[in-house]
Amino acid sequence: MIGDWIEVNDKMQRDYRYQLSAPMGKEFAEGFEPELTPAEMLRLGVFGGKYMCDCADEFPSQWFADARLSPQRADANFNHFGILASQPLAEWRRKGWIHEDDPRGWFQWYCRYFMGRRHEDDERQVKRWRAFARHKGQIIKNCEPGDPFCRPRQRQALLQWAYDSRKI
Repeated sequence: MIGDWIEVNDKMQRDYRYQLSAPMGKEFAEGFEPELTPAEMLRLGVFGGKYMCDCADEFPSQWFADARLSPQRADANFNHFGILASQPLAEWRRKGWIHEDDPRGWFQWYCRYFMGRRHEDDERQVKRWRAFARHKGQIIKNCEPGDPFCRPRQRQALLQWAYDSRKI
C-alpha cells in the first residue's frame, strides 16, 4: 500500500529499503505501457527461471504461485520459448546497465516499479524499455504472424522486457 516500507535482505542486497508511493500496477510514467505484469512474466518463464529465486519475500506471494523457477541454475527449459536470451549479470554491469539500488537489473527495477516504488532511475529504465521495442519491429518485419519458431531468442528477450511476443 502507498506509504508502506519494503525491507530487502537477500543474497544480493542487505539492509535496503524503499517506500511505496504509487498504487500497485498503476500511475506509470507516460508512454510506459508494459504488456505483461511481473507475475505473468514469471508464469510464462523468463531468465531461465533463476532470476527471482532468493528474493520472493519482497514481492506478493501470488506472483510466484505458478512461476517457472529453477533455483539451481538458469535453464532454457524454464523459458517460454525454450531458449536462453540473457547476457550474464557481469556483462550488464560492464555496460553500466545496473543501478546500485537494483543489483539484479531491469526486471528487479520493473518489479519494484510495478509494486509502487518511484525512484531516481525510473526515467533511464523507461527509456531502455522503449528502446527495446525495436526487437518487436524486427519480428514483425521478418516473421510470419504467430510463428513462435521465428526468432525465438528475440521473442524470449522481448518477454523479459514485458512485451508479449507471443502475440506478434
